[in-house]
Amino acid sequence: MGKDVIIACDFASAEETIRFLDKFNKIRSEVVRCDDITVSVSRPFVKIGMELFYSEGPQIVRTLKERGHKVFLDLKLHDIPNTVKKTMQVLGAYGVDMVNVHAGGGIEMMKAAKEGLMLGAARFADKPKLIAVTQLTSTDEATMHNELLIDVPLAEAVRQYALNARAAGLDGVVCSAHEAADIHMACGMDFLTVTPGIRLAGDSAGDQKRVMTPADARDQGADYIVVGRSITGESKPIDAYQRCRSEFIG
Repeated sequence: MGKDVIIACDFASAEETIRFLDKFNKIRSEVVRCDDITVSVSRPFVKIGMELFYSEGPQIVRTLKERGHKVFLDLKLHDIPNTVKKTMQVLGAYGVDMVNVHAGGGIEMMKAAKEGLMLGAARFADKPKLIAVTQLTSTDEATMHNELLIDVPLAEAVRQYALNARAAGLDGVVCSAHEAADIHMACGMDFLTVTPGIRLAGDSAGDQKRVMTPADARDQGADYIVVGRSITGESKPIDAYQRCRSEFIG
């Protein structure tokens, strides 16, 4: 996997999701290479979150894979190690390209997740990436201190979660783009940083607290950006997607 823009398909149904993605079939299929990175315009990398997955079940993953999309299954597993291992084995069999857990579950849980995922994905040549959520981009310093009772600075907590994920053998983390450079410094440049909370300049931050533009995320060294409403909420989503790609990949 190289740098890419992942569209957050936070829709309520498969029908709504497919209707949105069908818009990308109306443009000429184009493969763009930039610094040895290949990006398909007509088949974007997509994220399936809890709302859509719980509404439609595994079939939505199969449908999108059959349509040629890479799929990031964003379910943020967080449970005892054995439960997470067994669940990841199920998810790995779907052929997902990326999936995640909560780093707050600890190193042993993350190790179990990786073991289960690899068992489930054994028949696939391209193994899925497993990443861990550090702190949600809707969480700010005040929330972390006053509600979660975590006394260290947010950046320090995120860094430690990333180090724990690396120790567990994971491929990277979900983090704010604000933390991408620090995480690469602590964990290495090959440790993936997948960054939600991305907004095009002038867009509303919504319920996100730590937001950044695609260009700024690129400058911070983010490997992937996850963009939702700045693409899916636009009247011309293809233009917004291509703008994100242009700003992020160059």
